[in-house]
Amino acid sequence: MNTLVKINNLTKSFGKFQALNGVSFEMKKGEVLGFIGPNGAGKSTTIRVLLGMLKADSGEVSIFNQDVWKEAVEIHKRVVYVPGDVNLWPNLTGGEVIDLFLSLRGQEVNKKYKEELIKRFEFDPTKKCRAYSKGNRQKVALIAAFAAPADLYILDEPTSGLDPLQERVFQECVEAVKGEGASVLLSSHILSEVERLCDSVAIIRHGKIVETGSLEKLQHLTRIQVMVKTQKQITGLEEQPWAHDIVFEGKNVFFQLDSNHMGDLISFVQPFGVVKFDSSPAKLEDLFMRHYESAKGGL
Repeated sequence: MNTLVKINNLTKSFGKFQALNGVSFEMKKGEVLGFIGPNGAGKSTTIRVLLGMLKADSGEVSIFNQDVWKEAVEIHKRVVYVPGDVNLWPNLTGGEVIDLFLSLRGQEVNKKYKEELIKRFEFDPTKKCRAYSKGNRQKVALIAAFAAPADLYILDEPTSGLDPLQERVFQECVEAVKGEGASVLLSSHILSEVERLCDSVAIIRHGKIVETGSLEKLQHLTRIQVMVKTQKQITGLEEQPWAHDIVFEGKNVFFQLDSNHMGDLISFVQPFGVVKFDSSPAKLEDLFMRHYESAKGGL
C-alpha cells in the first residue's frame, strides 16, 4: 500500500510549552489508523497541523505527498474532517447545514444515501441548529462527512455525545468507506471502537509517539489473563519470569501471562493435571493503560 499520510519529526510549541516533540508516524492508503492518548497528549494539535490550521515549528508533514501547510487548499478537496465539538449556524436547520457542507465539497451527492444516513442516525433535519443537543450537532457533521466520497477522513472524537446505537451506525459508516478504498484517521477515547475499526494504532503521550504498529503486533506486547484449574496444586509458578500478579484460590490460579510464552505455560502446567484452562486475549486497553498510568501526574 502507498503511504497516504506521513509525519516525520513534527514539533510544535505554544510559548514555553512544547505540545509536540518529534512526532513521527505514517498511514497507508486504505488503512484505518487509531490515534489515541490521554487528554492533553497532543492528538488535536497533531490533527490541526495535518489540516493546515497550525503551522509546524519543524518537521515534515504531508498528505497525498503534498505539504499540508503549502498545499492545504488542494489537500482539502480530498479530505473530510469531523471535530469532537461541532459548532453550527443557530438560525439554519440541520438539513440546510448538511446541504451547505456538501455543497462546499464541490462533489456530486448521492441524495438517496444522504436520506438513508439521516434515517439511520435517527436525525431530524427540520429543526433549527440552536435546538440541537451535542449529539445531534455531531450527527450533522457525520451525515455530511459520509454522504459524499473522500479519500481521507480525519475524525477527532467524532462520536462524542452519541448514544451506543448511533456509535454503531458510525462504525458501520467507517467500515463502508474503508471498503471503498478510503483511509480513516480516527482519534477516539473509546478503545473498544478503535479495536473494532482500526488496522493499526499510534499512541501519543506528552507530545511523543510511544507505540505504533498494527493491532496484532502491539497486542503481543500486552499480557493475557489466564485461569488454570489443576488436579494437583501448582507449585513453582511464582519463579517463572513470564507469570505475573499470581492469585491462588484452592486449585485454581489466576495470573497474567506474557503473551509470547503460551508454550512455556502449557509445558509447565501439564504435569499438574489440567482440569480447566481459560485465557482472555490481550486488549488494546491493556497496552494503552500501561502508558496512561506512566503518564499520570503530567497530562
